[in-house]
Amino acid sequence: MELNHKSNKPLHLQAEEVLRTLIDSEEYKSGKYLPNEIELSQKLNISRNTLRQAINKLVFEGLLIRKKGVGTKVVQKGIISGVKNWLSFSQEMKMLGIEIRNFELHISWKKPNEEICNFFNIDKKNPIKCIVLERVRGKKEYPFVYFISYFNPKIPFTGEEDFTRPLYELLEKEYQITVKTSKEQISASLAGEEIAEKLDIKTTDPILIRKRFVYDTNNTPIEYNIGYYRADSFTYTIEAER
Repeated sequence: MELNHKSNKPLHLQAEEVLRTLIDSEEYKSGKYLPNEIELSQKLNISRNTLRQAINKLVFEGLLIRKKGVGTKVVQKGIISGVKNWLSFSQEMKMLGIEIRNFELHISWKKPNEEICNFFNIDKKNPIKCIVLERVRGKKEYPFVYFISYFNPKIPFTGEEDFTRPLYELLEKEYQITVKTSKEQISASLAGEEIAEKLDIKTTDPILIRKRFVYDTNNTPIEYNIGYYRADSFTYTIEAER
């Protein structure tokens, strides 16, 4: 909780680093209120305005939330994803320290729709069936995402693969396919009956829909993935530099 007042780094940035450490600590990460601004500014030996600069940045990032007349609260950690150095779902969860449970896992062969045919460059008039992997995944307490993945029919899947393994690890070790690029689309919707049943939520609850278009190192399309996330468990961040 000590800042270096002789450092060239601005005090509000040092305060921000201290707050980030607090947010990630066991004591606060489940959603505890921070000490009030007067107490916190005194501990850090900075003005309340300097402290507010740091707090405002973390509120903007969705890590803190202010409640008027109550205080500043740490947002309970959900799934946080972003566009910089994209990760597989398994890697994202491992990074966050979340142990994942598969609630459902289904494998089938289906004819792709027009959008998927265009992505994989499949003849729309006589489409080849793709192997489709459907998974409902989440914490041990509840599911929070329903994935549907279509794979390029040129991948020699048999349907007997162990899809409980991390997907991209399986592709690399069994088929020498290394994924590199993910192009994504994010949208919002109400759950509806099918998704609500999968995620154990109400039909009128909000969800986030995340489409991923995954390519290998040769820019060959590998996976067309749609993820339906509980909105209370998913935060998407974007970092941009000018």
